[in-house]
Amino acid sequence: MQNTNNAPVMIPASSIRPFAGHPYKVLDNEEMSALVNSINEQGIMSPLIVRPIEGRSDVYELISGHRRLHAAQLAGLTEVPVVVEAVSRDEAAIMLVDSNLHREHILPSEKAFAYKLKLEAMKRQGRRTDLTSDQFGPKLTAAEISDDDGPTQVKRYIRLTHLIPALLDMVDDGRIAFSVGVELSFLDSDLQAALMTAIDLNDCTPSYAQAVHMHKAVNDGSIDEDMLFEIMAEEKPNQKEKVSFNMAEMQRYFPNARTAADIRSAILRMLDRHMKDKGKEQRSDEAR
Repeated sequence: MQNTNNAPVMIPASSIRPFAGHPYKVLDNEEMSALVNSINEQGIMSPLIVRPIEGRSDVYELISGHRRLHAAQLAGLTEVPVVVEAVSRDEAAIMLVDSNLHREHILPSEKAFAYKLKLEAMKRQGRRTDLTSDQFGPKLTAAEISDDDGPTQVKRYIRLTHLIPALLDMVDDGRIAFSVGVELSFLDSDLQAALMTAIDLNDCTPSYAQAVHMHKAVNDGSIDEDMLFEIMAEEKPNQKEKVSFNMAEMQRYFPNARTAADIRSAILRMLDRHMKDKGKEQRSDEAR
């Protein structure tokens, strides 16, 4: 089905394929449950955007609406409203990135791979042949990649794509700060794997100063696993004893939590309610 006037049309949900390599996570969490409920009550309010797949008349590649498509399938819909855009895959990649960057909740890893996807699509179009994922030429302007982040920040986000999945998950969970993740991205994959071992052994994550130390050691060629472990073993000036939990073991108690920060907030709310209830009980006992 070819739509020539960009008016929404209904097509089978089964005929839509996700955009291969898209950077956004589709999670079965509280937000997804709320979206499913909304679709059950009101339907899909905003049509999905798809493009025809070359050489196929009955299959489409999804540009915008991966979460809505998944929610529609969970809601049992067999057809969904779409707008069909006759664009190339590189044009679709840029549209996909731009349509999702302003979401309320977007993970650092999602933004990192989104910027990289858009940059590579722009390079293939011949618009920025002087740019790579690692080095930006002086001609790059903020508006070409992002309306919100300038060229330096875009470059820092793309650096995160060099992290191994375990470290990138820690950035997403808030256990490692964005700035620390950028510095650690200059370690090769073997050193990053060794760093994960050091994190487990020391039960702490690297500080920004430690990460910068590792980055500088990479630049001068002096870094190895022994040096990495020595850096991680250094006591931080503000290091204090803390209680820590493994994300996997806590997930059973908070199945809808998306990040470690969500779990932390939920625990603090529970403790706050407990303290308030305890105070009421104490006041009631004293009044007797």
